[in-house]
This record gives sequence, structure tokens and C-alpha cells, in this order.
Amino acid sequence: MAWQVDSFVTLMALEAHGPDVYVGISPEYPWGRVYGGQVVAQGLRAAQTTVDDDHHVHSLHAYFIRGGNSDEPIRYEVDRIRNGRSFVTRRVVARQSEGAILNLSCSFQVREDQAEVQESSLPDDVGDPGSGSVEDWDLLGRRVAHHSTGRSAIWLRVLGDIGDDPAMQACALAYTSDDIPTNAVGSTHPRIAEVADGEITYGDIFVGASLDHAIWFHRPLPANEWLLHDHRSHGLASARGLAVGEVFAPSGIHVATVAQEILIRERTR
Repeated sequence: MAWQVDSFVTLMALEAHGPDVYVGISPEYPWGRVYGGQVVAQGLRAAQTTVDDDHHVHSLHAYFIRGGNSDEPIRYEVDRIRNGRSFVTRRVVARQSEGAILNLSCSFQVREDQAEVQESSLPDDVGDPGSGSVEDWDLLGRRVAHHSTGRSAIWLRVLGDIGDDPAMQACALAYTSDDIPTNAVGSTHPRIAEVADGEITYGDIFVGASLDHAIWFHRPLPANEWLLHDHRSHGLASARGLAVGEVFAPSGIHVATVAQEILIRERTR
């Protein structure tokens, strides 16, 4: 059975099961498997519990190994790779009964008062924060601001108040970050027009999955605000596609960069 998860805070409330081991639960998703962004967010949350509050995540890198099952808990095993004065490194393996479903590495840093330079800027074709066509699902607020071949720009936020804890805000970004890359890459596939016609679905033509995922957290995240995820496709090869996206606060601050490689394989039977 899947669990009733009525808020993002509940989803992040992992239960300790011995030293550096935590267990999380999942809601049931329409597509059957556990949403990858949930596993990344819960893996980050597990790592955060082993790190002092003055260290903040600055990057994470994850490999999706197999799809998760909402009917059973997910076990997160944290390995304390290194504790330094400025940087702390953790590895997290998420497991279910069939084996590992995610391998995640993340690094935390004490914030430093150093040079501040921003090269990217908020696009001018995305409207006001939270504007665009409404496509909310589960715990995710989703507003499509721009969609064209090779690009998806969407305002995202988790629904409900999650407070102003920087650690929880980072988990919220991790949760939302798995939603857009497939859109950007999939829009460039030569057969995607068949789906747009509405006669068949994406799943009728393709087998798809997230393969690996990276987030770089550049600056502190605003609490409970819409963030613009602006993803662009970087091509397709060998049934794999790459999307790279920038994440902006409504103020125009570039808060994070996300990269994801996806599987987009045409069905043969």
C-alpha cells in the first residue's frame, strides 16, 4: 500500500533506523513509479541530518539506478565520506527490497564572504512569477511560462508552507528539479510530433527515465516562492538526451543550475 502524504514537510520527515540510516515513505504517483525528484530530495535530507547547520549544500550528483516502488519504504544509508572545516562530503544510497534505486553524492560548504558575480539573467519572456498555464500535480505547483522545441521554462514550487529553513528549501529545489528536463529534450525528438497530435501518448512511442542528475546551489534560496526553471536541450545520442537549466528567484537572482541526462528510447515492441 502507498502512504497518505499530505504535505512536503511530511514527505521529508524521515525516520531514523540506526546510525546514519533513515527511512522515508512515498505517495502513489499516477505513472506508477516513485517520482525521481522525491528520492533525490529525501536522499539530500538524509545527508543533511549528519551535517552541522552552518554547512549548506552546494552541489549534488545522483544516478537513478531503478524505479522505486511506492508500496514500500525507502531506506537511505549515509556514508560520512569526509568532515572538513569548510567542506563536508556525504554519499547516500537509497534501497528497496529489489536493491539500490539511487546513488547520491553531495557536498556542503560553510558560506564565505567572497567575490559575487552573476553572469546569467532572468529571461524576459516568462511573465510574472507563478504565471502561465496551470499544470499542478501532487505536491508540485507548476506554471508553464514558455515551451518550444528544445526549451522549457516553467515556474515551480512545492505546494504549502515549508518554512524558511535553508535545508528544507534546498530539498524543495531538489524535489522540483526532476520535472522539466524530459520536456526540453523530448521536444527535439523527430517523433514527438506524433504525441502532439493527441492520437497516441508519449508512453506509446517511448521508454523514458531519468538517468543521472546534478544540481549546483549557487546562492541562498528564497522561502516559499516560485522559482523559474529554464531548461534547454543539448541534443540526443544513443537513446540519451541532455538538458541543462538555470533556476532563478523572482528577484532575478540565479540561485542554481541543474543538469540531467535522460533515457528516451523508441519502443520496438
